[in-house]
Amino acid sequence: MPRNLLYSLLSFHLSPHFSTSITSAKVAVNGVHLHYQQTGEGDHAVLLLPGMLGSGETDFGPQLKNLNKKLFTVVAWDPRGYGHSKPPDRDFPVDFFERDAKDAVDLMKALKFKKVSLLGWSDGGITALIAAAKYPSYIHKMVIWGANAYVTDEDSMIYEGIRDVSKWSERTRKPLEALYGYDYFARTCEKWVDGISQFKHLPDGNICRHLLPQVQCPTLIVHGEKDPLVPRFHADFIHEHVKGSRLHLMPEGKHNLHLRFADEFNKLAEDFLQ
Repeated sequence: MPRNLLYSLLSFHLSPHFSTSITSAKVAVNGVHLHYQQTGEGDHAVLLLPGMLGSGETDFGPQLKNLNKKLFTVVAWDPRGYGHSKPPDRDFPVDFFERDAKDAVDLMKALKFKKVSLLGWSDGGITALIAAAKYPSYIHKMVIWGANAYVTDEDSMIYEGIRDVSKWSERTRKPLEALYGYDYFARTCEKWVDGISQFKHLPDGNICRHLLPQVQCPTLIVHGEKDPLVPRFHADFIHEHVKGSRLHLMPEGKHNLHLRFADEFNKLAEDFLQ
């Protein structure tokens, strides 16, 4: 029996309550082994897409634990080079968001889901937008927050401000340091800043702005009014260019609004997805 299958079967049997257990496994997708966590038994499949350097466990604890397990089957993935989807080490070719979008969709297809909804945070929100635009028949609904469709001079200054992880707050740094070890964490963050800065040199700083009109699924954009990493104009731009999308502002929300205000965010997401 393949070790990954054995691992997931053990996870099921070790958990006394199937409906509340979170199983972990890896599956081969596009030449890499992608790690994911899965919980719930609902008909509606929902994929959680983490942010820069993120993983299911670091980025979505309250969602894995508390999203309605009767309505939803929730999957949180670690994109290649992040979390437990290593090797390979993370790299940032100019098409890394497209690569993540294809990996995410192909992972869910490998897990035999016929159609999925997406909850994408930060970089995961960008990945979700690209996936929804490129695979419209596969994406049911989408909630994104902390995402941007292009890079400005102002954004570049913000990114340079987070390049050196030793200057991060301990609370933000600790879980990622524990996950990666300091060296990989620090090196990958620097590589990310260089990777995202590539878009600044493209026309209009374009990441995925050209794809927004192709998004067909119902889309909820959530924005924290106190987000220090993603200025409000990015949420407005996505709202304006994704047809029929809704914009919900959280006055006290920062970049991690789904963690800081988890109950409010989860209810918002559940109501929208139903």
